[in-house]
Amino acid sequence: MPTPPRLAPVFALFLLSPFVGEFLLGNLTLAELPLGLVLAPMYGCGALLVREVGRRSGGGWPAMVLLAAAYALIEEGPIDQLLWSDSYAGADLLHGPSYLPALGMSVELTQTVLALHTVWSVCVPIALVETLTRSRRSEPWLGRVGLAVVAVVFVAGGVLVFLGNYADEHFVASPGQLAGICLVIALLIAAAFAVRALRLPPLPGRAPAPWRVGLAALVLTSAYWGPANLLTDNWYEWVGVGVWCAGTVLGVWWVSRWSRQEGWGVRHRFALAAGALLTYVWVSFPVRPESGGSVRADLVGNAVFGALACLLLVWCARRTRVRPAEGNVISRTSAEA
Repeated sequence: MPTPPRLAPVFALFLLSPFVGEFLLGNLTLAELPLGLVLAPMYGCGALLVREVGRRSGGGWPAMVLLAAAYALIEEGPIDQLLWSDSYAGADLLHGPSYLPALGMSVELTQTVLALHTVWSVCVPIALVETLTRSRRSEPWLGRVGLAVVAVVFVAGGVLVFLGNYADEHFVASPGQLAGICLVIALLIAAAFAVRALRLPPLPGRAPAPWRVGLAALVLTSAYWGPANLLTDNWYEWVGVGVWCAGTVLGVWWVSRWSRQEGWGVRHRFALAAGALLTYVWVSFPVRPESGGSVRADLVGNAVFGALACLLLVWCARRTRVRPAEGNVISRTSAEA
């Protein structure tokens, strides 16, 4: 049975995932903090499952990214039905210019869901908590019993969210839509396990300085989220679809190259997460919470959450400093992509 200190990263990720995914983005306010405890079983346990399965399988970050994408579709598909509902939280997010009647889905909305949860709800929290966990960054944090408990809590949290949404919306997607999204989810999970066998060769040259990697992440993610939140006219929707595709290809290409160059390590992975997190800090201010309410209260909440996020980044940055006694331990894992 793990001792309490060994469970610290588990509890940290359990709480950080809903904080980044909902509160830091600006979807939920300070007054709605208790709702975070309702969302944590789904968000936090989902992130834990992604992290533990990715680490146990040996697929590392490529596997975790694919599993995080599967999580994104599970949450916004079968659980809360956002991908097909035209009245989610009282708003029609579905029927824009990129709506595809044959699928009953919006290209832009689906991309937004994948970006929201793959990167910010799952991968960024995992990267930050692993940064804080010096000697166990690439090791599993849970045994089989713990993993089973997390899976059960995740399912229970998902059922709770589904029932809450159904009570409000009285909407369920068609069997064909549910079957289609489940097929895509299954393919993503299969790809996460298959990627273990893919080992790309090292590349010549040295990885960029961590601050350059973080700046690139900030600029790239801001280039997507900024216009997506500030330009709400219909003409931009298909442009935004193109920006998402270009940003995804460019980001994957950059990270794939940099992570195979000499010197890539934990400080670079932290920098990627930090750049993405800072995008949420500034994007939260133009985002209005789903519940509406006072603009002043919303801005105060955004400032508080943003300050907490910056303090977390400072703490993580300090943890990336290698102490002499820890050098040998960290060197064994610093080359991992």
